[in-house]
Amino acid sequence: MHLTVADLDRALAFYRDVLGFEVTTRYGADAVFLSAGGYHHHIGLNSWAGRGAPAPAPGTTGLYHFAILFPDRQALAAAVRRVSDAGIPLEGAADHGVSEAVYLRDPDGNGVELYRDRPESEWPRAPDGTLVMYTRPLDLEALVAAQ
Repeated sequence: MHLTVADLDRALAFYRDVLGFEVTTRYGADAVFLSAGGYHHHIGLNSWAGRGAPAPAPGTTGLYHFAILFPDRQALAAAVRRVSDAGIPLEGAADHGVSEAVYLRDPDGNGVELYRDRPESEWPRAPDGTLVMYTRPLDLEALVAAQ
């Protein structure tokens, strides 16, 4: 995923320092590529067309949100703790039965979902075996305690 950002260093501080991505390549003051687990890049940030630009107005066209999958509950809990410690407000948190998700915005106003999938053996099912997803409040205190 590539994002145009208004302030590369501010965006880098969020994606690297708060969410935990690693810098794989930096192109001066204009672009940086980040990854999880050593891949060449999962996220590209650049300011080529947006240095200093304001965030798009809410409700306009553009990116609604993107999701970052964490490998387990402990990794998600650690990320949520870093988000909280950085003073970044959450916009929501949901238990979907098959996953747990936390919603927030990056410094440029892009919606970001942080989530983890539950093991399939824990997925809620009807008596006939049909998957039953839902949206319920997520217990953030219990999540963060899992770290």
